[in-house]
Amino acid sequence: MPRTAAALVIGDELLSGKIQDENVVFLGRELFALGVRLRRVVMCPDDVEQIARDVRELSAAHDLVFTSGGVGPTHDDVTMAALAAAFGRRLVRSPEVEAMLRSFYGERITDGHLRMATMPEGATLVRSAAIPWPIFVVDNVYVFPGVPELFRLKFPALRDRLGSGTAFVTREIYTRSDEGEIAVALGEVQRAHPDVAIGSYPRWRDTERRVKLTFDGTSVDAIDRAVAAVLALLPPDSVLPPP
Repeated sequence: MPRTAAALVIGDELLSGKIQDENVVFLGRELFALGVRLRRVVMCPDDVEQIARDVRELSAAHDLVFTSGGVGPTHDDVTMAALAAAFGRRLVRSPEVEAMLRSFYGERITDGHLRMATMPEGATLVRSAAIPWPIFVVDNVYVFPGVPELFRLKFPALRDRLGSGTAFVTREIYTRSDEGEIAVALGEVQRAHPDVAIGSYPRWRDTERRVKLTFDGTSVDAIDRAVAAVLALLPPDSVLPPP
């Protein structure tokens, strides 16, 4: 069975619409390539109790959890405190991260900067060659910054660590049939091929390729069989090449 993952996206600015999240799309694509199925995404405010509740629930229900946001130097960066509360741990200062911060900021360092060295007791650090600042890991929870550029820079440190699964394979079909015309047939194929996830996505502005069908799974043979079954049910002149 593929490993499962959840994302917890943290920040009042996201819920108010001031900032648009970019990290979930990136995370979903990266996990898909690693054979990890992203099953749930939760967005929550900068509230210690709410974050702690969401972390406990997601951690218990999934193999991996990725948090985004709330790890900077300001008053509303409360993710570490929430993780400590979620797992019943003390907050401690990492000597290694503190040394990095002091080296980077020098005489300009403040108590706000040093807050970024605080982590739940027992957390581990993972880093990559691309960026020295580590990812904090608490049990099965991987803690990322909310800034998309930093999220992307840090993620490569996890590829080898997470890449032990079977990568997903995907196929696509485009058809001029609309969803209502093919819904029953797709349902029959999906029931006959439970190991393949079949997706149907209407394309409202494309008058030719009206629906994009996707076939995702870990077995090329299983996907090929599902694709063949769908093609057998579609009118031949309704299938079109990709745009």
